[in-house]
Amino acid sequence: MITVFLKLMLAHLLGDFVFQPTSWVLDKKKHKILSPYLYAHIAVHAVLLAIVLQFDTQYWLGSLCILVSHYLVDWAKLELQGKWKEGYLFFADQLMHIAILLAVAAMYSNPGINWAVLFSSQYLLLLCAVIIVTYAASVSMRVIMDYWKVKDDEAADSLTRAGMYIGMIERLLVFLFVVLNQWSAIGFLIAAKSILRFSDLSKAKDRKLTEYIIIGTLLSIAIAIITGLLYKYILQFLN
Repeated sequence: MITVFLKLMLAHLLGDFVFQPTSWVLDKKKHKILSPYLYAHIAVHAVLLAIVLQFDTQYWLGSLCILVSHYLVDWAKLELQGKWKEGYLFFADQLMHIAILLAVAAMYSNPGINWAVLFSSQYLLLLCAVIIVTYAASVSMRVIMDYWKVKDDEAADSLTRAGMYIGMIERLLVFLFVVLNQWSAIGFLIAAKSILRFSDLSKAKDRKLTEYIIIGTLLSIAIAIITGLLYKYILQFLN
């Protein structure tokens, strides 16, 4: 069951966070069920499911359940826009998808299946963890930090999407340090980032920007540490 769930989870993470451009998301919010990108999004999930499940026909019913439910959950999320806070919708949407993946994985619980090395539980777990600390964490943080708007942190001369990629690299490094038990290295990383952002902190006329930066940094590092600890914990049961 664990291997099947990790395959389904990998397809979900890739489909929802890696292969779903921001332009698709914005178009879906604007046109809702009439947006062609809603159906393109479902098609991407279908292709990814077929790939991670190695085109095995025994999974056709489970894949169909996932695709239909994914469409219905996304449709409900679009219809609830404006009625629920975006943060609540995002996390409710993800929890529903993961619950469905667990249910489908339970349908195919068969420890006797011999999977290829590429699709081993350990490798799938690592891929899921990496996507969580990069793309999934970036989207999650954007939703959470949206509650605090700081004008000074939205400078026009900032590099395009630089903050997102800096955060990804930071979380990947923290995740790696946790896996390697190099906790002291995390301290050096935090210190280095604090020095580099000193100018941002010093130019703030009040505490808002400072607090915004500190919250973002601590949240980013916390996500990476928790993901690293969960990865190590789950890995014990897969070896």
